[in-house]
Amino acid sequence: MLTIAEAWEAIEGVVEPLPRQRVPLAESLGLVLAENIVADLDSPPFDKALMDGYAVRAADVATLPVRLQVAGEVLAGQVSARGLAPGEAIRIMTGAPLPAGTDLVIPVEQSALEGATVTLQPPAVPVGRNVLRRGESTRQGAVVVPAGRVIRAVEVGCLAEVGQHSVPVHRAPRIAVLATGDELVPVSDRPGPGQIRNSNEAMLVAQLQQAGYAAYPLGIARDDAAELKRKIMQGLEYDVLVLSGGVSAGKVDLVPLALAETGVETVFHKVKIRPGQPLYFGRLDRSRPANRPLLPGSLAANRPNAWVFGLPGNPVSSLVCCELFVKPALRRLAGLAEVRPQPLYARLQQSHFNGGQRPTYHPARLTQTPSGPEVTPVRWIGSADLSATASANGMIAFEVPNREYAAGEWVAVYPW
Repeated sequence: MLTIAEAWEAIEGVVEPLPRQRVPLAESLGLVLAENIVADLDSPPFDKALMDGYAVRAADVATLPVRLQVAGEVLAGQVSARGLAPGEAIRIMTGAPLPAGTDLVIPVEQSALEGATVTLQPPAVPVGRNVLRRGESTRQGAVVVPAGRVIRAVEVGCLAEVGQHSVPVHRAPRIAVLATGDELVPVSDRPGPGQIRNSNEAMLVAQLQQAGYAAYPLGIARDDAAELKRKIMQGLEYDVLVLSGGVSAGKVDLVPLALAETGVETVFHKVKIRPGQPLYFGRLDRSRPANRPLLPGSLAANRPNAWVFGLPGNPVSSLVCCELFVKPALRRLAGLAEVRPQPLYARLQQSHFNGGQRPTYHPARLTQTPSGPEVTPVRWIGSADLSATASANGMIAFEVPNREYAAGEWVAVYPW
C-alpha cells in the first residue's frame, strides 16, 4: 500500500504530457503552452508617449511655468516628420511615437494653449516621465510567455503582441466517467429496494468540468463481467477513464480483473488514506498488442497510452481521490510542470482527534479573517456522508493517525 506521496510520485513517474499541436490564438485560452514564445520585435517598437500632453526637451522645462512654441501634433499611428528644436513643444497623444529630441511628456492638465503657444505649469516633471522607451517592456528575442504556462487572457494579449496568430499547446485531455454497480439507477429514476441514484457520475463529471476539463459520462456498468468489459473498452477510447465503484475486495468488485483482461496494467492499487484507500491507477499501452481491438475510426490510434483511475464507490471517497490523484494526472497530461495539489495553512478552530491508522482528509469549512485563515472540520460521519461534505469548501489533511489536534494549531488545508 502506497503513501500519498508515493502515489503522487508514481503518477508523475509514468504520465507524460499529451502531444503538441498548434491552435488558433482565439482557441488557446485555458490550454498549456508547449514551448517558449519569444518576442519578434522590441516592445514597444519605438519610444512612445504614455499620456496626452506635450512632448518637450528637458532643458526647456527645467523651470516652470514656461511658454513654448507649439511645433505640431502627433497622433497615435503617426510619426513626426521633424525633431524638436529648443523652445518648442509638440502636442502628442497617448501611444504616439516621441519626436526626436524629446525627453518627457508634460500632461495636458498642466498646460494652457493660447494660439500657437502653450504655457506649461508646475509641478515639475522628471526626465523620462510619461514616456516608455523602445524595448523597455520586452527586448526582441526575450521569452514573453514560457512553456508550461496556462494561457489566460493576459497571455493571449502577450501572444498577440508578438504575432502568435497560432499557438503551440499541449492537447487538452478528454476524460470518460463510468459508474459501476447493480445498485445504481439513473438520477431521474426513483430507487427501489436496495438501490441508490447514480450521483457519483454526475458529481465527478461536474468536478472535472469545473476544473476546466472535458469530461463525458458513459452511464452505468452493471456487476457483470461482459458488460463491464464492454463499457471499459468504450472508456479506453479516451485519454483517461475514471471509474467509480468495484475496486475494493468485495465479491462483485470486478473492476481490477476486467481492466487486466482489457490490457490495462496496474501501476498501483490501494493508498494509505482515508477516505479512498482502495484507489486504483493503471495504464493501457496502445503501442503494444492487446486483446482489445481499436474501434473503427478511433481517436485512440494516435495516442500511446490511456490512463485509468478506479475510485471507491462511496461518494466522498470518489470526491477526495479525484481532487488528490485524478486532477494531478490531468494537469500532467495537459503539460503543467507543477501538478500536485498545493495546500494552504490555517488555524484549527476546534480540537479534533484523528483516529484509525491512516491520514484523514476531513471535509472542512475554510474562512478568511483579519487575523488570517481559519478552518473548522464539519460534522462528518464518513465517506458516504455527501450531504455534510456539501457544507465544506475544502479538506483538512490530518496526516498523523491516532493524534489529537489542538485548537489553534496550524494545519494543511486543500481548498475545493
